[in-house]
Amino acid sequence: MPSISLKDILDILIMSVLVYQLYSWFRRSRAIQVLAGLGVVIAFFFVTRQTGLQMTSWVLQQLETVMIVLVVVVFQNEIRQALYRFSLLRELVGNATQPPSSSTSVISEAVFELAAARTGALLVFERHDQLDEHLLHGVTIDAQISAPLLRNLFHNGSPLHDGAVLIRDERIVQAACLLPLSDSSNLPQQYGTRHRAALGMTERSDAVALVVSEERGLVSLAIGDQLQPIRSPELLKKRLEQLLTPQTAHQRLPLAKRLFGDLVPKIVTLLGITAIWLVLAARPGEVAIVPATLTFHGLPDGMALVRSHPEEVTVRVRSSSGLAPSPRQLDLTADLDLSEVIAGNNTLRLTIAQVRAPSGVSVVGVEPSTVRVTIRSAPTKK
Repeated sequence: MPSISLKDILDILIMSVLVYQLYSWFRRSRAIQVLAGLGVVIAFFFVTRQTGLQMTSWVLQQLETVMIVLVVVVFQNEIRQALYRFSLLRELVGNATQPPSSSTSVISEAVFELAAARTGALLVFERHDQLDEHLLHGVTIDAQISAPLLRNLFHNGSPLHDGAVLIRDERIVQAACLLPLSDSSNLPQQYGTRHRAALGMTERSDAVALVVSEERGLVSLAIGDQLQPIRSPELLKKRLEQLLTPQTAHQRLPLAKRLFGDLVPKIVTLLGITAIWLVLAARPGEVAIVPATLTFHGLPDGMALVRSHPEEVTVRVRSSSGLAPSPRQLDLTADLDLSEVIAGNNTLRLTIAQVRAPSGVSVVGVEPSTVRVTIRSAPTKK
């Protein structure tokens, strides 16, 4: 079993945090199912290589490029959102959606008035993720939120009633927007197109969607892949304030709750990353023969280096494990001390200790073992 140092523990913890963060973002979307399938294929590929199933492993290796292109094409929106969420500039350029209490009160009262009148409605609240790429054929409104405006927009006689209203920065930005539909098979049959559109948007982003059912007059709140029924305007107002207030304004959770909350996925992620690390660390290191450039130091004053033979040497290196960098891609140098040379031809001994190699890579041989350098006396300046 390979030894684990403090640096390795830090490496495992960083990868576990990154993987868990990606999982927490995408676990309610269709991306997590396909990624799980790709994980099974990758695991099967490693098993076939270790067990000597040459044809199966060869076929899977040929499909590697195709799968990478497929993932990039199919999940380009999810990849864009993940990169945006990882961006350090997000807090500076991101949206600061924070409807005041009056806005949430107006929306809550107006939505339940629409529900009492059996008028269907769909409202989408933009949070951090940009939603423009998911919206189609929206009509620009850019108006202050008000109950009469919401009632008129969703009135059956209105030309803009069939679609969603986008709310951004306390304003109604667009109306009659077409949203992507959810392809979830877990949605009950009594839910119609509005509910599928709400889930389709919230599965692809961190947006919050509010749905009013035309047939049943019920109000539902879509978050991720979940639809939550809302029974009263007061409860809706409270939920909207919780969901739409920026995280920096929330009261920070205690450290213990942040560390030990959602504990099962965190433990599974940590164990999985540790197992992958152990498998890679247990793999034998690669052995390669690579060139190394000669460098010199310590040349005495009044001396000049004319030439060296050879100008580069051949080094045999070996990586310590499968986690170490490939030796074939290293740029190595061999450093020689010229402090004891004299004018004329000098033969210097070259050892493996003089070859500079990165951590995780060891030098096991060097050829030739001697280097000839020609030194001449340099003229002194008066």
